Amino acid sequence: MTPTSLKIGTRGSPLALWQARWVRDRLLERYPHCSVSLVKIKTSGDRILDVPLAQVGGKGLFVKEIEEEMLRGGIDLAVHSMKDVPAEFPPGLGLACVTQREDPRDALVSNGTAFADLPPGARVGTSALRRQAQLRAIRPDLEMVVIRGNVETRLGKMETENLDAVVLAAAGLKRLGLADRVTEYLPVGLSLPAIGQGALGIECRQEDTAVLEAISFLNDPATARCVGAERAFLLRCRGGCQVPLAAHAEIAGDELRLCAFIGSVDGRKSVRGEISGPARRYEELGRELADTLLHGGGRDILRDVLGDAPAGP
Repeated sequence: MTPTSLKIGTRGSPLALWQARWVRDRLLERYPHCSVSLVKIKTSGDRILDVPLAQVGGKGLFVKEIEEEMLRGGIDLAVHSMKDVPAEFPPGLGLACVTQREDPRDALVSNGTAFADLPPGARVGTSALRRQAQLRAIRPDLEMVVIRGNVETRLGKMETENLDAVVLAAAGLKRLGLADRVTEYLPVGLSLPAIGQGALGIECRQEDTAVLEAISFLNDPATARCVGAERAFLLRCRGGCQVPLAAHAEIAGDELRLCAFIGSVDGRKSVRGEISGPARRYEELGRELADTLLHGGGRDILRDVLGDAPAGP
């Protein structure tokens, strides 16, 4: 039975609202007699903007308060950028579906200068350790400047922070109608995307079978498998925003190809690899590639980054 009303929890940033409204509109198209409303929830990640994310708890800060509201029954589902979703969910909650992926690449925004042509010592703004690690590995001369805030705020820091360029997720720029600001889309061989980048995830209470059934049409099986492989890699490495990890999967026919990266923040040490196999084995492929990279030097890199914390199995 289709629910008569649904409440969607979302952050209040322009991009988060765009994503939640997109899901709302798809639900209303499917169930025109259902009342679908948005509930804006301010998260810790939205409040703490003057400290690098890796120092204050990682990506879980963008979902914690939303999940608490869902467990209290105040909302029925939540729409997240999959790159912001931690590897594990609280008891009683889970990922219900993953929508078809937008462009997963990173995008460089500058005054028209491509990445390779940025001047020596150029100041480049980014919020992600994995971007810093990969770009520094190629251009150790760059000064990486940590920037926080929503998409528009980070774009504005080009001027306020005197930056030569900023690097953002292409998907967010496209969804907000800002694709014309992009100077260059960085190939995945240069900047491997964040785990889940470009995909939206919908989280629900696992016991809400009516809600789970009602939103199941939003799930894109190919994207779900790709993101599942990437997240299996993340979980195996026991990583998060505190460490420079990246993974990206693609499916061609019945074959899934997963590429991944583990690096030090300064870009001086890194391991990178890939694995291919049947798409139905997506989680196993993610774990297998994680083991390969961990045994190939990744464990030592993560140990340096995390101190005495264990890294991987």
